Amino acid sequence: MTLVFRWLFRIFATLVFLAGAAGLLAYYLAAGSLPDYNERHSAAGLEAELEIVRDNANVPHIFGTSDADSYFGLGYVHAQDRLWQMTLLRRTAQGRLSELFGTRTLQTDEFMRRLDVYGLARRSVEAQDAYTQAALEAYARGVNARIARVNSAALGRGAPEFFLFSPEIAPWTPTDSIAVAKVMGVRLSAHLSREVRRARASLLLSNERLADLMPDVVGDGIAALPEFTGLFEKHPRRATQEPAIGGHFLSPVPEIGLEHASNAWAASPARAAKDGSLLATDPHLALGAPTVWYLARLQLADGDVIGGTIPGMPAVVIGRSDQLGWGLTNSYLDDQDVFIERVNPDNPEEYLTPDGMKPFSTRQSIVQVAGSQPVTLTLRWTENGPVLPGTFYGLDSVTPKGHVTSVGWTLLSPNDTTLTAAMSLMRAGSIDAAVAAAEAHIAPSQNLILADAERVGMKLIGAMPRRDIRHQSQGRIPAPGWVLENRWRGRLSYTENPGFLDPDGGIVGNTNNKMIDRPFPRHVSFAWGDSQRVQRLERLMGSREVHTRESFIEAQLDTVSPTARVLLPLVGRDLFFTTEAAPEGSPARQRQIALDLLADWNGEMNEHLPEPLIYAAWMRALQDRLIRDEIPVVADDFSRLEPLFIERVFRDIDGAAAWCDVLQSAPVETCTDISRAALDDAILWISETYSAALESLRWGDAHEARHDHPVLGTAPVLKWIVNIRQSTSGGDNTLMRGATSGGEDPFANVHAAGYRAVYDFADPDSSVFVIATGQSGHALSRHYDDLAELWRRGEYIPMSLDPNLARAAAVGVTVLTPE
Repeated sequence: MTLVFRWLFRIFATLVFLAGAAGLLAYYLAAGSLPDYNERHSAAGLEAELEIVRDNANVPHIFGTSDADSYFGLGYVHAQDRLWQMTLLRRTAQGRLSELFGTRTLQTDEFMRRLDVYGLARRSVEAQDAYTQAALEAYARGVNARIARVNSAALGRGAPEFFLFSPEIAPWTPTDSIAVAKVMGVRLSAHLSREVRRARASLLLSNERLADLMPDVVGDGIAALPEFTGLFEKHPRRATQEPAIGGHFLSPVPEIGLEHASNAWAASPARAAKDGSLLATDPHLALGAPTVWYLARLQLADGDVIGGTIPGMPAVVIGRSDQLGWGLTNSYLDDQDVFIERVNPDNPEEYLTPDGMKPFSTRQSIVQVAGSQPVTLTLRWTENGPVLPGTFYGLDSVTPKGHVTSVGWTLLSPNDTTLTAAMSLMRAGSIDAAVAAAEAHIAPSQNLILADAERVGMKLIGAMPRRDIRHQSQGRIPAPGWVLENRWRGRLSYTENPGFLDPDGGIVGNTNNKMIDRPFPRHVSFAWGDSQRVQRLERLMGSREVHTRESFIEAQLDTVSPTARVLLPLVGRDLFFTTEAAPEGSPARQRQIALDLLADWNGEMNEHLPEPLIYAAWMRALQDRLIRDEIPVVADDFSRLEPLFIERVFRDIDGAAAWCDVLQSAPVETCTDISRAALDDAILWISETYSAALESLRWGDAHEARHDHPVLGTAPVLKWIVNIRQSTSGGDNTLMRGATSGGEDPFANVHAAGYRAVYDFADPDSSVFVIATGQSGHALSRHYDDLAELWRRGEYIPMSLDPNLARAAAVGVTVLTPE
């Protein structure tokens, strides 16, 4: 027995030793790619000596003697800290993810190749102005200089992920930067999925009930639309539950309800406590580790700029100079249309156009798949745009037999000058110059919020499709592509883009809310990203005669839900303070406790409170009961709270209270009955998931921010190293927005402000900013998550252009000399 024990101990000790040795070897290999920020060496492609000063938050301050050298430096630091992220973005654009990840990413690759994102980016290089082309070339030289340095000095392949996947890195090119910009445009797309969702719901609902579920934001009405099935001789199949392309591994397409959101507002000196404008901006994107944003400062001939960049692009996308600050919000411009194309029954290679049958534009594309056979795709385009398979977005559920679907999209321009607009905006010294520079912006459409020392303004930027006033669906649902009136007729003039300069009230802002009400076809959109947050912004901006940097920060971090303040009195009006005493521990008693807590709550979605969780679970259960009873097939399309729908039902607008009656039961249920039953559902779910002690609940336990590594975030052991998880306040409809997943863990915070900034032009160097994770994409770096805790607590770091402040306590200085 003793001998057996000894041998078992020896085997165990050997395994522990081998595991430890393997861990040490893995650490040694991974640590080799940690960049040294204190170095001096030569690099090919530079014109003169280049200095990169890293401040104590690891923000690089790039001092080049020419603009080209500064862009070279930006490419170099991006590759130092985010080489894997850049490679992944490029492979996404190219449709080459499956070469690394096998069949898991095959559908994502197919989608990107069908859009021809990379091919369009290649064709757009020549469309850029001379300055931008030179900047693209210089940036690419900087990226390639870092790659060459990694190879020559054996610096751990540049990023630890390259030890797990192919270490081959192709040289960076200008096409790659434009392709990255287009991938970001795909991430911000929304209308295609909304069109399909509306069409799917319309197959199951009357026009009246569809108006409840997907109502127009308050404003002047529009003419009634035809029923979707009335547009086609053969009706589409009944709606079925289909996965959207956005649900696939590494897909850039956002899930429904998580398309995009942002906040930005500005106050003129007349509304500021000091003699200078103020601007706050916080764009919202899907959370990840690292975040998509990277902070940097560039020394340029027209004036230094500092702000948020996106690795892969040579531009400060959102930031400020000494003269001008700019923020971005998503405009929700309807820049996508789905077309139903009729295929020639006698020749499947042809489709119907207003001029008769024409052949599809067709070419073959081969996708290499790791661990599997290559897949050959037949890519088809129509005059309206690329043809998408019915498996994407659930398109086959709304496509009649004998037809296919194509998509028209401003992003699919072969002459996309959006990057030229970004480069010109950085060098604009005034609001008028910035508005003029933004005319070159094509897609994705944004609201550009501007402030200089004396003025503020907002301009919608991006190409607005020119639609015919006789368009059969007005772009709200898929329309026949062979009908001339449904086709785009180029783009509207830039002068048609709404703009608001020097507002009388001195404050301009946007939370993705409806900004203007114009009749079709000069409208901006029928679907908007926000009807709730703007109410809170109006209150906070109007509650003070003058504002300060601190009041703007307070608004940016505000966690009060106007939605909760509106819905709770409606949904619970017959339940609050009306129930009789109930035994402790009984369902009725639990309901009383929940109602008592909510009755005294002010709607603040604070991470330490129980009320936000009770409220969120109640509204989720209520909406699910209402929708799943009527249209169970597509109920999962509406997994996140639709506030206007709940409000319409409980106010019984146009008979919307009909949703409360359960179709499968004989009695006629009231909205009070459904509300009570939904609260019981919510309490039961909370008890099973968290605790039956409602007073001890914490919203932050459910509303955990999930900055997950897109590739290694689910890998055993590694996920504990690469993922960043945080308890957070806020919610779907608060200014400090933390959009919930709506999935198996329904209240996880998965979509929030990855970048926050407040610019103060009374004292520009007192401006502040922060990102959601850290500057480095290397999980072993102390700068991988050092800004994450500041972000969680609502703190910032200085956003200064003072070189002396950058050098004070700098973490490193890199000097590059011409080779």
